[in-house]
Amino acid sequence: MTTAKDLFIIAMDPGLKRSVGQGDLSLALAGAELIDLIGAGAVTVDRDRIVPGGPPAPDDRLLGEAAAALTRQEPYERIEDWLWRRGQDLSAAYQAALEEDGELTRKRSGRSPFGSERVEPVDTPARRRAAARWEEREPVLAALASVVGIEGGRSDDESGLDDEAVTTVVAIVHDAVMELEAVRQRRSIENSAFANLWRGP
Repeated sequence: MTTAKDLFIIAMDPGLKRSVGQGDLSLALAGAELIDLIGAGAVTVDRDRIVPGGPPAPDDRLLGEAAAALTRQEPYERIEDWLWRRGQDLSAAYQAALEEDGELTRKRSGRSPFGSERVEPVDTPARRRAAARWEEREPVLAALASVVGIEGGRSDDESGLDDEAVTTVVAIVHDAVMELEAVRQRRSIENSAFANLWRGP
């Protein structure tokens, strides 16, 4: 399992007090992929740019797709641009892949067969590994979880991240999630103003 898959499984935990937004999660998943590629030696970070390396593609299909999507021409891609490009609908891609692998199941809330459907992790070795990383507050997983608002992550001052490149990625993921929230709030205000305009005095 990859950090991105572990993060997705943690985010799908039905015990969370609030659900994680798909856009926020997609950005964090793109960051998690990049961190795993850094760990595998497939990329390095030069300031805020992603410099591809030469190792073979990772065994994981989605991580392999991420590696294949890297920009390999100078001046190389900025981390922020990568997050927005790779993160497009990425949570849906992870959900589909994990359902296909039998890691997720669909359940209906309440007793009615017509109740709203939700996705939950299945009790598999992969889920138990993700849960173990979470219980240990593994620094990368905890930092990314904190960025998307999952309680129990670590604050910035106790992140425990000891790799400068990883710290840079997490910080840029945080900024991107904040930017997305600002866009949401702006749209909400604009929609409210538009509704009031039509409603009249």
